[in-house]
Amino acid sequence: MVKRKKTEDAIDLHGVRHKEALEWVKDELHFRADQGSFSLTIITGNSSVLQKRIFEEILEGTVYNYYIPSWNLGQIIVEYIDLDTY
Repeated sequence: MVKRKKTEDAIDLHGVRHKEALEWVKDELHFRADQGSFSLTIITGNSSVLQKRIFEEILEGTVYNYYIPSWNLGQIIVEYIDLDTY
């Protein structure tokens, strides 16, 4: 099993198989959304296939805002604002 790296505001998916990475991202987003508003950087590296799967299988059609920053194409930044807390 690959050791997964996690910081407070980022998860690093380098070396993680796609199926496990997708489960991890989905679980992390649900956990953070239950806690309130957040910004999370998902580090995918150069895997455009993994990025596409995260977009299509997890992010599209949800309440999350997400983008690939121009300064690092190996990341996805996901933001969520819980309007009930404001």
